[in-house]
Amino acid sequence: MIPLVCVCALITAAALLYVFSVPGELTAGPERTRAAFLRERKDAVYENLRDLNFEFKAGKLPESDYQTMKGSLEEEAAAILAEIERLESADAIRSKKGQRV
Repeated sequence: MIPLVCVCALITAAALLYVFSVPGELTAGPERTRAAFLRERKDAVYENLRDLNFEFKAGKLPESDYQTMKGSLEEEAAAILAEIERLESADAIRSKKGQRV
């Protein structure tokens, strides 16, 4: 009986050590820029628009809800595209200033 208790205690201690131990070296993931985040968000909004259109055509949504949700997603997409354009034009201006003629 005592060996079984020791085995259980050893397994419990090993599990706790595994769960609560901190690795010696942590590595950070790739650095994400605001433009990369916006591009991902744009893709998600476009996918939501496609899904919304499919559900409306399948008869799952009344037209009033469809129009409301579609307008909201289109406004969000327009805002995202405008911010992406603003960031890219600001980067282009910075890169032109950095070049020597």
